[in-house]
Amino acid sequence: MNEQELNQKFQAYEQEIIYLQEQLKAVGQAIYDMNVVVSGLTDLKGKTGEEIMAPIGRGIFVKAKLLSEELTVDVGGKNFITKSIDETKGLIEDQVKKLNTMKNEIESSLDKVNEDITKTMQEFQEGNN
Repeated sequence: MNEQELNQKFQAYEQEIIYLQEQLKAVGQAIYDMNVVVSGLTDLKGKTGEEIMAPIGRGIFVKAKLLSEELTVDVGGKNFITKSIDETKGLIEDQVKKLNTMKNEIESSLDKVNEDITKTMQEFQEGNN
């Protein structure tokens, strides 16, 4: 392997690392967002009949009265079901577990790329001695 091939390999590794780091950041943000929702759901428990601030868009809220602890949940494909607060929290917590699994897989991929970089560098050094 010559220096040009080594540089090409390192550029490919760099691109892969950037891609994996972006994925890791997106998964981390999704986990954070879901945990915020779980916290909000916890705050709703036992508040039937009370006034709450309900989001209607990014950073926009309206005062509303909580009529029920039944939630309408989008389960995908424009399908909605009614769930209790605890059931909804359970759904979200399951999604967080899946995201944590994805996060671990991405971190393992990053570790593998780092191992490949080390191996490539060692092979290059051995080939030039």
